[in-house]
Amino acid sequence: MTRARSWIAIAATLLLSAIPAPSPPARADLVAALSNHLVAVTAGFSGSDVLLFGAIDSAGDESSAASSGPSDIVVVVRGPDGLASVHRKGRSLGIWVNEAGMSFSGVPGFWAMATTRPIAEILPDTVADFHQLGLERLVFTPLENTSVRRAREFHDALVRTRMDEGLFAAMPGEIHFLGNRLFRTDLWIPANAPIGTYTVSVFLVRDHDVVSAETTPLVVGKVGLEARIYAFAHHQSFLYGMVAVIIAAMAGWLGNLAFRKG
Repeated sequence: MTRARSWIAIAATLLLSAIPAPSPPARADLVAALSNHLVAVTAGFSGSDVLLFGAIDSAGDESSAASSGPSDIVVVVRGPDGLASVHRKGRSLGIWVNEAGMSFSGVPGFWAMATTRPIAEILPDTVADFHQLGLERLVFTPLENTSVRRAREFHDALVRTRMDEGLFAAMPGEIHFLGNRLFRTDLWIPANAPIGTYTVSVFLVRDHDVVSAETTPLVVGKVGLEARIYAFAHHQSFLYGMVAVIIAAMAGWLGNLAFRKG
């Protein structure tokens, strides 16, 4: 019995020695986080700043600096995607009417970017196009079969419309390095930003290529009484309409009584 136990112990030892030791976890070149993952929209909401901060691996940065220069950071904030339409107006019998239009899918409700340097200085066009780093590089899918030229015309018109509404940032924001590793930037969410879950993507650029990336969610949502009214209006639309009509009728009736007494 003792000899059998000893053979079992030897076999177990050989088996454990044959199993390779677990490799140490890979070192992350990029770490980023938000100061707040919820932008609370209330009745008096006029926009909000969200702080994004992070750090890069200093060892990788030293090797990059020795080859072609320091590391760069690109941050992209993209709102919930959805359908969007754009129309071209023209005069008909002296009246401005919609002559033509086009609808697209995959259009972000909000889009903004921040960089340490201009994209053209840190990335080739092919890489920037792949990651859609720039308003002119955003890809929308037309819902109809059309020519590339016509789709591009309406694509650019939609981008200009969203820029006029303040939902697409025309100029990239600035990212500031604190020393060689730490960085930060302020992300502005305007008052008319759509409700939903946003994505905040952070790209680490070295040697004219994206070497690491992180994506974190950012929720823009109504809170308090506004949230309950918003949910009621969207989930019980018929009842919401009835309540709105009753309130409007009562307000008109009370106003009529007030004017009669006057």
